[in-house]
Amino acid sequence: MLTFAGILLAMFLGALDQTIVSTALPRIVADLQGLDRFTWVATAYLVASTALVPIYGKLADMYSRRTIEVVAVSIFLVGSMLCGLAGEFGPLPLLGDGMTQLVVFRAIQGFGGAGLFAMAFIIIADLFAPAERGRYQGFTGAVFGTSSVLGPLLGGFLTDRGTGLIPGVAGWRLVFYVNLPLGALALWFILTQMPPLRPTTEPKKFDFLSAVLLMVGLGPLVVALQLNKATYGWTSPLTLGLLAVAVAALGLFVGRSLRHENPILNFGLFKNPVFRTANAALFLMGGAFLGVIIFEPLFMVSVLGETATRAGISLIPMSLGVVTGSMLAGQMVSRFGHYKRWMLAGLSLLLVGLSLMATMPIDVPYYRVLLYLAICGLGLGPTMPLYTLAVQNATEPALMGQATSASQFFRQIGGAIAASVLGTVLTLTLAQNLPATAASPATQQTVVAEGPALPAATATGPPTEAMRQAFSKAISRVYFFNIFLVVGGLIMTLFVPELPLRKANENVPVAVE
Repeated sequence: MLTFAGILLAMFLGALDQTIVSTALPRIVADLQGLDRFTWVATAYLVASTALVPIYGKLADMYSRRTIEVVAVSIFLVGSMLCGLAGEFGPLPLLGDGMTQLVVFRAIQGFGGAGLFAMAFIIIADLFAPAERGRYQGFTGAVFGTSSVLGPLLGGFLTDRGTGLIPGVAGWRLVFYVNLPLGALALWFILTQMPPLRPTTEPKKFDFLSAVLLMVGLGPLVVALQLNKATYGWTSPLTLGLLAVAVAALGLFVGRSLRHENPILNFGLFKNPVFRTANAALFLMGGAFLGVIIFEPLFMVSVLGETATRAGISLIPMSLGVVTGSMLAGQMVSRFGHYKRWMLAGLSLLLVGLSLMATMPIDVPYYRVLLYLAICGLGLGPTMPLYTLAVQNATEPALMGQATSASQFFRQIGGAIAASVLGTVLTLTLAQNLPATAASPATQQTVVAEGPALPAATATGPPTEAMRQAFSKAISRVYFFNIFLVVGGLIMTLFVPELPLRKANENVPVAVE
């Protein structure tokens, strides 16, 4: 349990970092004078943390899990410290000014953050047999839900009131420094309480060329998805060029993996129907999750005229719903088994919540939106632990790291793709419905990894009636598209074979095609 506590604390650091920085970004941009690069603060972290997930999974299958976890936490903490120091000593050779330094240091932080998520689920699989793992994996959903509430609040508090707590240190720098004591505590738990968890076989040579191909492929892919489509559309030379590089590199990665004796991702896993269908569902559900949390605050500000603070607070009921749904589903599966029925129940509830949000009138009361978000959170909660549990239950221990990290990867890449596509849907719908004087590029929506940037026309004052109508139609259309993602996830879940949950970490049941 002490090992479990250390792993959750490390995971909490990574989850908190995804939300705490977004509140501090306006002050960071002002201090470092880098408005032209502010989206790269989020994109650099997202690219690094996405590309490294499969590599961490492979390393976990080859070497001591404890060693890999310590390396991940250490890299994350070094990156956090460097982010806090960005710009303190003026421009630096090779790194440039403070804003460029921050972008580079956020990438370093992302290299560690990838391991915090991937290794958490892998180590939990080592600690607990599938039959009892559900109740413990349910806590991972609680970690995400708690961090999504605490992150923006803590980030705002430290940014606004933290200056002077440490003499000469700006408050926004504490957003990064706060990771250091928490990370040190997590490291203490891991180093003193966690067993080595070494593989039972001697590791083969690591395929560094495949790792390079994977990063060269995923990096441009994520960057292409994160580009502001109002400036760089899907057919722009930059977007097409990045996608071409991604396709070429990933094609070479797949070809080499199929031939190599020790691939980073064993493509034989896709022959397993549980792995195949559960990850397809996770890909769609990653998109559905981001589709809710990115566009709901925009509805609050641009349609209901709420402040940014009240828009942020409105996500708390959803976070509490995720915590409740995740822990409840985990407990029920550990007690009664039958994980599939809880997956389907959660997705059905999510469909109800999204249908309500897609049909919200322009004058919907604030409290009713909170209720709809709570319903969505309850539906999303079971998706956090149960799909990963299903994949782990059907995977032999020697491939557990690769299978688990693949699940995390498909969730993340699905979210990145969906956020970009849904952002395009929003922009196109706004262009059709906004008044001609307001439909300039400055008012168009920019979706970034840490949330939507408010359109200029609504960020400076109350929205006009015409703009309220336009944003209401656009966001409703986004939620209708989101419903299709969930329906797709529901269909894929129906095809997930339900295998008996193992009572030990051996004797993997065989899924029949």
